[in-house]
Amino acid sequence: MRMARWALLALILSACAAQPRADRADDWFQAGEAQVAARLAVKPNVRPARNVILFIGDGMGPTTVTAARIFDGQSRGQPGEENFLSFEKFPYTALIKTYNANQQVPDSAGTASAMNTGVKTRAGVLGISAAARRGVCADTLAHRVPTMGEMAAKAGKAVGIVTTARLTHATPAAVYAHIPDREWEGDGDMPAEALQSGCTSIARQLIEFSAGSGIDVAFGSGREKFGDDLIGRWRARFPNGHLIENRQALAALDAAPAGQVLGVFNRSHLTYMMDRRADSSEPTLSEMTAKAIDILSRRKNGYYLMVEGGRIDHAHHEGVAGKALMEVQEFAKAIQTAVDKVDLNDTLILVTADHSHVFTMAGYPKRGNPILGLVTGNDEHGEPKGEPSRALDGKPYTTLGYQNGPGAVNGPRPEPSTDPAARQQALVPTYTRAGERDLPTETHGGEDVALYAIGPRAYLVGGVLEQHVIYHLMTRAFGWPER
Repeated sequence: MRMARWALLALILSACAAQPRADRADDWFQAGEAQVAARLAVKPNVRPARNVILFIGDGMGPTTVTAARIFDGQSRGQPGEENFLSFEKFPYTALIKTYNANQQVPDSAGTASAMNTGVKTRAGVLGISAAARRGVCADTLAHRVPTMGEMAAKAGKAVGIVTTARLTHATPAAVYAHIPDREWEGDGDMPAEALQSGCTSIARQLIEFSAGSGIDVAFGSGREKFGDDLIGRWRARFPNGHLIENRQALAALDAAPAGQVLGVFNRSHLTYMMDRRADSSEPTLSEMTAKAIDILSRRKNGYYLMVEGGRIDHAHHEGVAGKALMEVQEFAKAIQTAVDKVDLNDTLILVTADHSHVFTMAGYPKRGNPILGLVTGNDEHGEPKGEPSRALDGKPYTTLGYQNGPGAVNGPRPEPSTDPAARQQALVPTYTRAGERDLPTETHGGEDVALYAIGPRAYLVGGVLEQHVIYHLMTRAFGWPER
């Protein structure tokens, strides 16, 4: 049976890999036939899943996927458009509606909470229903909803979290936390009145997670939110546990450790892939994913693993598309790592985003135009021009840009840079309040995002779905009864 599943996946991959020559109609026709044949060969796997892995590309909207696909292909010498990212080869897809219960354009807390609780909620809150108000501690106690981490642990399954962001950041926290404000990450972030009312920080909730035997594997960053006190509490609670703090320790870790594993590899978020040295002490997302699967797959009752590519979102907020695309490239590599490691006959893999960004791909660039470059189009005969296209101000412009954010300027537009680390130009100057300062930042986008699925009961994925349905897809895949 397992060989049959791999044979089917190989058929899908080969159909995706068959690329026609641009000037040969027969090539295009045959490539189309091959992809339809691969679709016809797909047979639904109706058995329940032993394991579920949910991959969340934070901020990985449709334009980000398209641009990353091209970027990834071009990094290997291809034109790029014909490329497929690893998860784009999965047989089942759907569109996901991302709005929060109180916001048309969502934030990551409300969206990740929807995926991990089965109910939509307000922006900025985690593990509580929309009946609760943001920042009101008493509402948390009255309107808690169980998280996927809690449900899996109570069912006897191991629970794992992997992220390139802080482990206390909104998306990973949705697996385990109940809190009325996502900003309450560490004990030092808690208002006095919240502490007096009985609320605890997200970091403390991770350490004190009481369902099952606690969180089995947590790899990410954010040491500053734990401090020595909470790290000490974790050590005391799990005397057989393993606390690791660098890439070398992760690589050396036994795949069958006796106790829980906590990996905290940076004080805040992990370093962008673009900014890393070759000898970086921080593990990559694919390395953390591989080790997490090695550990969790040895737990006797299966597991739930959430993996987040968290820095895609951060790069977009900065308006630096090159950084975002490199983060997606690593995210796709982590997914391929999972596909190579697990048995797709008993492991459901879901890939999605929590929300999109106001990220655009524009102009009429020629085939194979550098995705981070200036738009160079075709002439009246459809042949490539030798010079970049010009806007009405007489200046060239890039294929990628933002509707708003730090790249906006007052006054004449400067010549755009095509450096991979350059900030893309934007239209509207938007900002966020940080203490006493206004920091320029790009905003989220409200369009639907994609969901990709492979494995047991992946056939349930299709059409246009509300985001909170992802939770119900996972529980049905596990074969759990309706609540």
